[in-house]
Amino acid sequence: MLNCNKMNKKVSRKKIRLGISVGDLNGIGMEIIAKTFSDSRIFEFCIPVLFASNQFVRDYLNKIGFSNFNFNNVDRKFSLNSKKLNVYNSWYKKVQISFGKETEEGGEYAYLSLKNSVEALKSNQIDALVTAPINKKNIQSENFKFQGHTEFLSDYFSSKNAHMIMVSDFLKISLMTGHVSLSSVTNFINEKLIKEKILLSLNSLKLDFNIEKPKIAILGIDPHLGDQGVIGNVDEKIIKPAINKIFENGDLVFGPYSSDGYFASQTYKNFDLTMAVYHDQGLIPFKLISFGGGVNYTSNLSVIRTSPDHGVAYNISGKNIANEGSFREAVFLACKIYTNRNN
Repeated sequence: MLNCNKMNKKVSRKKIRLGISVGDLNGIGMEIIAKTFSDSRIFEFCIPVLFASNQFVRDYLNKIGFSNFNFNNVDRKFSLNSKKLNVYNSWYKKVQISFGKETEEGGEYAYLSLKNSVEALKSNQIDALVTAPINKKNIQSENFKFQGHTEFLSDYFSSKNAHMIMVSDFLKISLMTGHVSLSSVTNFINEKLIKEKILLSLNSLKLDFNIEKPKIAILGIDPHLGDQGVIGNVDEKIIKPAINKIFENGDLVFGPYSSDGYFASQTYKNFDLTMAVYHDQGLIPFKLISFGGGVNYTSNLSVIRTSPDHGVAYNISGKNIANEGSFREAVFLACKIYTNRNN
């Protein structure tokens, strides 16, 4: 059920025009979108605009047996209905829906939806964007040569500082390195990178989450922080000195912490954000702790973009059993951040 208490009162003063890209046509994107906006109370906070096609929405929902869902057809004049999901026709061709399959067509139209949504965001037709999951392989084309949404948005909006933060009620996680192979992580770790990523996280906590004096914990890279050089020395010789320099400048940054004990003891509850050194070090505990309610937020962009913390879920697509909780939280977070930035 929708938790209206999660939104602060300021949001209701202005309904945020919330753009939505549909994601992979054969995944669960359309299902979780429809389930989220089937509860009319969410329209108190935003006016959603889905970039897809009316024909696709009808066909998809009919195929999964999701009935009695009304939406508004949006024409080029962009006249929005504040009480319904608005569907902007990004294409008119009837597309083939093949649940659970990685198809070229699924990637092609996922890109077209994303392209239309970012164009609308850039031209101020929408205020914020929530992206449904894409398949990072079949979306690749001459127009999309990126590792994922974050890199695409960074390029489109000309920002070198785009930074992923995973957000839930219990935990915020950011990453020192992102989509790089585990074997190459240590090649990226240096004082400059550590300082840059910490400052990006601090900036977002202040600007987007209204935390005046944020506290950040930094995880170490080696087991037991290297056991005084027995296992490794990256934590002692590179990560720790970099943290100390930032702390001496007045920012509340602590660590490094050994990640196994850090999460097991729930030490993360003492901090506003935890920074992991590499992807799975942060994402595995985050997804375990967030219980399907986590959100992927791209911070330090000039625009606001959130996304659910899961993928296309081909294994359950078409079965009408997908949980929309993470997508709904992504909607709420986009609205909250927009309000925080504009008040």
